[in-house]
Amino acid sequence: MRKLGDLEAQIMDRLWSWGRSATVREIVDDLNRQRTLAYTTVMTVADILHGKGMLRREKTGRAWLYEPTRSRESYTAALMEDALGSSSDRSSALAHFVERISPDEQEALRQALRSLTDRAEPQ
Repeated sequence: MRKLGDLEAQIMDRLWSWGRSATVREIVDDLNRQRTLAYTTVMTVADILHGKGMLRREKTGRAWLYEPTRSRESYTAALMEDALGSSSDRSSALAHFVERISPDEQEALRQALRSLTDRAEPQ
């Protein structure tokens, strides 16, 4: 999975934060609070994100409603998996990663691993 470009990330961030579908007009209006962007620029990038499978869209009247196809967490996990895949020694890469995360994040990782182990064990 390729990392999102700056405007792609800003569009996805808004949609993930809002937790609902939105029109390009809504996204443009929100983005324009920080920097001026043309409607057509945002429309083009939303179309590109749709083409990449990051957004689904539904026609309502004359406008498209866009919504993410995956969660922010799922996208982040895919980026982490790709980064891990670029190492010839995945175990060592994982060890280095764990050394760099906070104790709270290490505990969250332990809990996630326990949860996966609990689900995998036959009842």
